[in-house]
Amino acid sequence: MSLAAHLVELRKRLMIAALALVVGMVVAFFITGPIIDLLTVPIRQIAEEEGRTYVQLNFDTVTGGFDLRLRISFAIGLLISAPVWLWQIWAFIMPGLTRKEVRYTWSFLGAAIPLFFAGCTLGFFLLPHVIELMASFVPTGMAQFYKYDIYYDFVFKFLLVIGVAFVLPVFLVALNLAGIMSGIAILKGWRVAVIISTTFAALATPAADIASMLLLAGMMIILYLAAAGLSVLFDRRRNKRQPLLPTPGLDG
Repeated sequence: MSLAAHLVELRKRLMIAALALVVGMVVAFFITGPIIDLLTVPIRQIAEEEGRTYVQLNFDTVTGGFDLRLRISFAIGLLISAPVWLWQIWAFIMPGLTRKEVRYTWSFLGAAIPLFFAGCTLGFFLLPHVIELMASFVPTGMAQFYKYDIYYDFVFKFLLVIGVAFVLPVFLVALNLAGIMSGIAILKGWRVAVIISTTFAALATPAADIASMLLLAGMMIILYLAAAGLSVLFDRRRNKRQPLLPTPGLDG
Protein backbone atom coordinates (compact mmCIF):
# COMPACT_ATOMS: atom_id res chain seq x y z
CA MET A 1 0.00 0.00 0.00
CA SER A 2 1.10 3.54 -0.70
CA LEU A 3 1.47 6.15 2.04
CA ALA A 4 -1.82 7.78 1.01
CA ALA A 5 -3.59 4.42 1.18
CA HIS A 6 -2.16 3.85 4.66
CA LEU A 7 -3.43 7.25 5.79
CA VAL A 8 -6.90 6.51 4.40
CA GLU A 9 -6.89 3.18 6.19
CA LEU A 10 -5.76 4.85 9.42
CA ARG A 11 -8.53 7.45 9.17
CA LYS A 12 -11.09 4.71 8.64
CA ARG A 13 -9.86 2.78 11.69
CA LEU A 14 -9.83 5.90 13.86
CA MET A 15 -13.36 6.87 12.86
CA ILE A 16 -14.68 3.40 13.74
CA ALA A 17 -12.84 3.49 17.07
CA ALA A 18 -14.16 6.98 17.87
CA LEU A 19 -17.72 5.95 16.99
CA ALA A 20 -17.44 2.91 19.26
CA LEU A 21 -16.18 5.15 22.07
CA VAL A 22 -19.11 7.53 21.67
CA VAL A 23 -21.60 4.65 21.74
CA GLY A 24 -19.88 3.25 24.81
CA MET A 25 -20.05 6.62 26.55
CA VAL A 26 -23.78 6.93 25.82
CA VAL A 27 -24.42 3.48 27.27
CA ALA A 28 -22.18 4.18 30.26
CA PHE A 29 -23.93 7.48 31.01
CA PHE A 30 -27.04 5.62 32.14
CA ILE A 31 -25.12 3.61 34.75
CA THR A 32 -23.10 6.47 36.23
CA GLY A 33 -25.48 6.69 39.20
CA PRO A 34 -24.61 3.27 40.66
CA ILE A 35 -20.92 3.87 39.89
CA ILE A 36 -20.94 7.16 41.81
CA ASP A 37 -22.65 5.38 44.71
CA LEU A 38 -19.93 2.73 44.61
CA LEU A 39 -17.07 5.24 44.49
CA THR A 40 -18.47 7.23 47.41
CA VAL A 41 -18.85 4.22 49.73
CA PRO A 42 -15.68 5.21 51.67
CA ILE A 43 -17.10 8.70 52.24
CA ARG A 44 -20.33 7.33 53.64
CA GLN A 45 -18.43 4.89 55.83
CA ILE A 46 -16.41 7.73 57.31
CA ALA A 47 -19.59 9.70 58.02
CA GLU A 48 -21.26 6.71 59.72
CA GLU A 49 -18.32 5.35 61.71
CA GLU A 50 -16.90 8.62 62.96
CA GLY A 51 -20.20 10.44 63.31
CA ARG A 52 -19.18 13.35 61.13
CA THR A 53 -22.15 15.18 59.70
CA TYR A 54 -20.23 17.20 57.16
CA VAL A 55 -18.40 14.47 55.25
CA GLN A 56 -19.68 14.37 51.71
CA LEU A 57 -18.88 14.84 48.05
CA ASN A 58 -18.99 18.52 47.20
CA PHE A 59 -20.18 19.99 43.88
CA ASP A 60 -19.16 23.64 43.78
CA THR A 61 -20.31 24.48 40.25
CA VAL A 62 -23.63 24.44 38.43
CA THR A 63 -22.43 21.85 35.93
CA GLY A 64 -20.45 19.81 38.47
CA GLY A 65 -22.84 16.86 38.53
CA PHE A 66 -22.94 16.59 34.74
CA ASP A 67 -19.16 16.97 34.53
CA LEU A 68 -18.61 14.08 36.95
CA ARG A 69 -21.00 11.83 35.05
CA LEU A 70 -19.29 12.77 31.79
CA ARG A 71 -15.87 11.86 33.18
CA ILE A 72 -17.13 8.52 34.44
CA SER A 73 -18.90 7.89 31.12
CA PHE A 74 -15.63 8.43 29.26
CA ALA A 75 -13.70 5.99 31.47
CA ILE A 76 -16.40 3.30 31.39
CA GLY A 77 -17.09 3.90 27.69
CA LEU A 78 -13.41 3.38 26.99
CA LEU A 79 -13.63 -0.04 28.66
CA ILE A 80 -16.92 -0.98 26.98
CA SER A 81 -15.61 -0.09 23.52
CA ALA A 82 -12.20 -1.67 24.13
CA PRO A 83 -12.88 -4.76 21.97
CA VAL A 84 -13.70 -2.50 19.01
CA TRP A 85 -10.83 0.00 19.19
CA LEU A 86 -8.30 -2.67 20.15
CA TRP A 87 -9.33 -4.66 17.11
CA GLN A 88 -9.04 -1.57 14.89
CA ILE A 89 -5.49 -0.98 16.14
CA TRP A 90 -4.66 -4.64 15.67
CA ALA A 91 -6.16 -4.79 12.18
CA PHE A 92 -4.07 -1.78 11.15
CA ILE A 93 -0.68 -3.07 12.34
CA MET A 94 -1.17 -6.85 11.83
CA PRO A 95 -0.44 -6.89 8.05
CA GLY A 96 3.06 -5.57 8.78
CA LEU A 97 3.92 -8.25 11.36
CA THR A 98 5.43 -11.67 10.90
CA ARG A 99 3.62 -14.79 12.11
CA LYS A 100 5.94 -15.00 15.13
CA GLU A 101 5.33 -11.35 16.04
CA VAL A 102 1.57 -11.88 15.75
CA ARG A 103 1.76 -14.82 18.16
CA TYR A 104 3.84 -12.83 20.64
CA THR A 105 1.44 -9.88 20.45
CA TRP A 106 -1.58 -12.07 21.20
CA SER A 107 0.29 -13.62 24.13
CA PHE A 108 1.24 -10.18 25.40
CA LEU A 109 -2.35 -8.91 25.27
CA GLY A 110 -3.65 -12.13 26.79
CA ALA A 111 -1.42 -11.62 29.82
CA ALA A 112 -1.45 -7.81 30.10
CA ILE A 113 -5.23 -7.26 30.05
CA PRO A 114 -6.10 -9.65 32.93
CA LEU A 115 -3.17 -8.34 34.98
CA PHE A 116 -4.29 -4.75 34.46
CA PHE A 117 -7.80 -5.50 35.68
CA ALA A 118 -6.40 -7.55 38.56
CA GLY A 119 -4.35 -4.52 39.60
CA CYS A 120 -7.40 -2.25 39.34
CA THR A 121 -9.40 -4.71 41.43
CA LEU A 122 -6.75 -4.77 44.13
CA GLY A 123 -6.61 -0.98 44.05
CA PHE A 124 -10.38 -0.80 44.45
CA PHE A 125 -10.20 -2.91 47.61
CA LEU A 126 -7.33 -0.81 48.96
CA LEU A 127 -9.05 2.49 48.15
CA PRO A 128 -11.50 2.61 51.13
CA HIS A 129 -8.67 1.95 53.58
CA VAL A 130 -6.56 4.69 52.02
CA ILE A 131 -9.37 7.27 52.13
CA GLU A 132 -10.44 6.33 55.66
CA LEU A 133 -6.86 6.51 56.89
CA MET A 134 -6.29 9.97 55.42
CA ALA A 135 -9.62 11.15 56.86
CA SER A 136 -8.46 10.12 60.34
CA PHE A 137 -5.98 13.02 60.33
CA VAL A 138 -8.77 15.61 60.09
CA PRO A 139 -9.29 17.17 63.55
CA THR A 140 -12.47 16.21 65.36
CA GLY A 141 -15.31 18.66 64.88
CA MET A 142 -13.95 19.97 61.59
CA ALA A 143 -15.98 19.80 58.37
CA GLN A 144 -14.61 17.71 55.55
CA PHE A 145 -15.75 18.15 51.97
CA TYR A 146 -14.40 16.16 49.02
CA LYS A 147 -14.41 18.24 45.86
CA TYR A 148 -15.88 16.02 43.16
CA ASP A 149 -13.22 16.50 40.45
CA ILE A 150 -10.26 16.11 42.81
CA TYR A 151 -11.84 13.04 44.39
CA TYR A 152 -12.54 11.44 41.02
CA ASP A 153 -9.01 12.20 39.74
CA PHE A 154 -7.54 10.65 42.88
CA VAL A 155 -9.61 7.46 42.50
CA PHE A 156 -8.99 7.20 38.75
CA LYS A 157 -5.23 7.76 39.01
CA PHE A 158 -4.94 5.43 42.00
CA LEU A 159 -6.60 2.56 40.12
CA LEU A 160 -4.74 3.34 36.89
CA VAL A 161 -1.31 3.45 38.52
CA ILE A 162 -1.77 0.12 40.30
CA GLY A 163 -3.21 -1.46 37.15
CA VAL A 164 -0.21 -0.33 35.08
CA ALA A 165 2.19 -1.52 37.80
CA PHE A 166 0.76 -5.02 37.49
CA VAL A 167 1.45 -5.00 33.73
CA LEU A 168 5.14 -4.09 34.05
CA PRO A 169 6.30 -7.74 34.52
CA VAL A 170 4.79 -8.53 31.12
CA PHE A 171 7.15 -5.96 29.60
CA LEU A 172 10.08 -7.77 31.22
CA VAL A 173 9.00 -11.01 29.55
CA ALA A 174 8.61 -9.13 26.26
CA LEU A 175 12.18 -7.80 26.58
CA ASN A 176 13.36 -11.34 27.20
CA LEU A 177 11.56 -12.67 24.14
CA ALA A 178 13.08 -9.86 22.10
CA GLY A 179 16.54 -10.96 23.25
CA ILE A 180 17.26 -7.70 25.08
CA MET A 181 17.39 -9.17 28.62
CA SER A 182 18.12 -12.72 29.71
CA GLY A 183 16.11 -14.46 32.39
CA ILE A 184 19.16 -14.73 34.66
CA ALA A 185 19.77 -10.98 34.34
CA ILE A 186 16.16 -10.30 35.33
CA LEU A 187 16.40 -12.72 38.25
CA LYS A 188 19.67 -11.19 39.50
CA GLY A 189 17.94 -7.82 39.73
CA TRP A 190 15.53 -9.01 42.44
CA ARG A 191 17.08 -6.73 45.06
CA VAL A 192 16.49 -3.68 42.88
CA ALA A 193 12.97 -4.94 42.15
CA VAL A 194 12.22 -5.23 45.87
CA ILE A 195 13.42 -1.68 46.48
CA ILE A 196 11.46 -0.28 43.53
CA SER A 197 8.31 -2.20 44.45
CA THR A 198 8.48 -1.08 48.07
CA THR A 199 9.14 2.53 47.09
CA PHE A 200 6.30 2.51 44.58
CA ALA A 201 3.91 0.97 47.12
CA ALA A 202 4.95 3.58 49.70
CA LEU A 203 4.23 6.39 47.23
CA ALA A 204 0.96 4.89 46.01
CA THR A 205 -0.43 4.32 49.52
CA PRO A 206 -0.45 6.60 52.58
CA ALA A 207 2.65 6.39 54.76
CA ALA A 208 0.63 5.29 57.79
CA ASP A 209 -1.15 2.46 55.97
CA ILE A 210 1.54 -0.21 56.37
CA ALA A 211 -0.78 -3.15 55.59
CA SER A 212 -1.84 -1.75 52.19
CA MET A 213 1.76 -0.88 51.34
CA LEU A 214 3.03 -4.39 52.16
CA LEU A 215 0.16 -6.03 50.25
CA LEU A 216 0.80 -3.98 47.12
CA ALA A 217 4.58 -4.39 47.31
CA GLY A 218 4.23 -8.14 47.91
CA MET A 219 2.00 -8.61 44.87
CA MET A 220 4.42 -6.66 42.66
CA ILE A 221 7.41 -8.70 43.88
CA ILE A 222 5.56 -11.97 43.24
CA LEU A 223 4.72 -10.84 39.71
CA TYR A 224 8.35 -9.82 39.15
CA LEU A 225 9.62 -13.22 40.28
CA ALA A 226 7.03 -14.93 38.06
CA ALA A 227 8.24 -12.89 35.07
CA ALA A 228 11.85 -13.79 35.89
CA GLY A 229 10.95 -17.49 36.16
CA LEU A 230 9.15 -17.46 32.82
CA SER A 231 12.10 -15.68 31.20
CA VAL A 232 14.53 -18.31 32.52
CA LEU A 233 12.24 -21.04 31.17
CA PHE A 234 12.07 -19.35 27.76
CA ASP A 235 15.87 -19.02 27.68
CA ARG A 236 16.30 -22.74 28.36
CA ARG A 237 13.86 -23.67 25.61
CA ARG A 238 15.58 -21.28 23.23
CA ASN A 239 19.01 -22.76 23.99
CA LYS A 240 17.75 -26.31 23.40
CA ARG A 241 16.39 -25.36 19.98
CA GLN A 242 19.68 -23.83 18.83
CA PRO A 243 21.69 -26.29 16.70
CA LEU A 244 25.07 -27.33 18.03
CA LEU A 245 27.93 -25.61 16.19
CA PRO A 246 30.67 -27.86 14.79
CA THR A 247 33.91 -27.91 16.77
CA PRO A 248 36.81 -26.32 14.83
CA GLY A 249 39.44 -28.84 13.69
CA LEU A 250 37.11 -31.86 13.84
CA ASP A 251 35.51 -31.52 10.45
CA GLY A 252 36.89 -34.74 9.25
